[in-house]
Amino acid sequence: MKRFCLLSLLVAMTMSFVSTPSLFGDEESGDGDSVAVASPETATGEAPSAEGDSTFSPAELNDFKIDNLWIMLSGCLVFIMHLGFASLEAGLTRQKNTINILFKNTMIISIGLLTYGLIGFNVMYPGFSDDSLGILSLEAIPNFVTLQEGAPDLTPAYGDYTWYTDFFFQAMFAATCATIVSGSVAGRVKLSSFLIFATCLLLFCYPVTGAWHWGGGWLARLGFYDFAGSTLVHSVGGWAALVMAWLLGPRLGKYNADGSPNAIPGSNMPLVAVGVFLLWFGWFGFNGGSVLSADPALTSLVLVTTSMAAAAGGLAAGLVSWTQGKPDVTMALNGILAGLVGVTASADSVTIQGAVMIGAIAGVIVYFSVVIVDKKIDDPVGAVSVHLVCGIWGTIAVAIFGGGDFVAQLIGIGAIGAYTVIFTLIVGSILKATLGIRVSASEEEVGLDVSEHGMSAYN
Repeated sequence: MKRFCLLSLLVAMTMSFVSTPSLFGDEESGDGDSVAVASPETATGEAPSAEGDSTFSPAELNDFKIDNLWIMLSGCLVFIMHLGFASLEAGLTRQKNTINILFKNTMIISIGLLTYGLIGFNVMYPGFSDDSLGILSLEAIPNFVTLQEGAPDLTPAYGDYTWYTDFFFQAMFAATCATIVSGSVAGRVKLSSFLIFATCLLLFCYPVTGAWHWGGGWLARLGFYDFAGSTLVHSVGGWAALVMAWLLGPRLGKYNADGSPNAIPGSNMPLVAVGVFLLWFGWFGFNGGSVLSADPALTSLVLVTTSMAAAAGGLAAGLVSWTQGKPDVTMALNGILAGLVGVTASADSVTIQGAVMIGAIAGVIVYFSVVIVDKKIDDPVGAVSVHLVCGIWGTIAVAIFGGGDFVAQLIGIGAIGAYTVIFTLIVGSILKATLGIRVSASEEEVGLDVSEHGMSAYN
């Protein structure tokens, strides 16, 4: 049954690409007038003529090329983050699940690109009309991804970069959201059910909530602000991770009869450190690329605030763990990620001092959050604490350090959280009642590498 479901999904996605004729929009138009700006706060004006780059002055053409290059490079940096997530997850879990983790993360980036191209991109940036509610638009869904021929391929979507550049960068963000969930369910989730859930998340959850803000929807009109995705990417992934981990239940041996948790050590701490530093490196593209231009002043500020928040988060979490006993390297590494998640919502609008404060507070928060969450929810990599809890903190911090509207930030956090939780409960419960979402006790005991893949990571 599960093989049939997966095969049907693959065939449907493939046929959609074969049978559809256009590029994210109208086949006969190469301009971006019908699509909302990817990040409304950094919009730079109207799109140039659809006739191609021949209408640019030499200076404009040079700026156009540089902006495109930076955003494409940033997309590549975000792509590297997926290697970081895979390394982190593999290192923090048992060795017997390594192949399963690598396979999941490989499939996530593959599914992410395809599903975001099929539906997600057009749902997220539908070009809401002024009289719409700004919640959901389905008009652009039939316009799937195919390659056009000729000059329209190079037509700027929004004045600074092309359609292709925009899709490539945004698709990497989409895949990141699903990757967050992978870590929280590691070691006991059925592979088929997880892949189906990830596909649904990227088709019907992430693009919808993203449209509310980045797509020019109702949250954007309300004044909600999330520069690069503390809530729109990380909290969405964090909420989904929390619900799926709860539906699955803990790994065997995680809790004693009295409910007290047992530590289940990771298999490879050097790999965890490599993963975190790859993520830190990739975050320069995650946040820096979200400027949506190569503006030297703003981009350099974003890179500095991103770095300082990460450094402050790692230092704070490491020192707090030291006060509780021995210094814990996993806490220090999670503190770095906490600082990065925390500053992502405001990296373009806070001072360096503000970024340090956001990161330091995130580092303290993540330590105590991991301790508290671990008592009730089995989250092997701390995804809930890092991405959900610190994502919420980072979004609130916009109002404290970045001049955002406090009420609008709270409304955005609540609305996106509610939608994601309800969506995950519905999809997760359906999968649990049909295909099942958890492997058997014997399969978990032997390890998912053998039970799901028939091989071992190490010989």
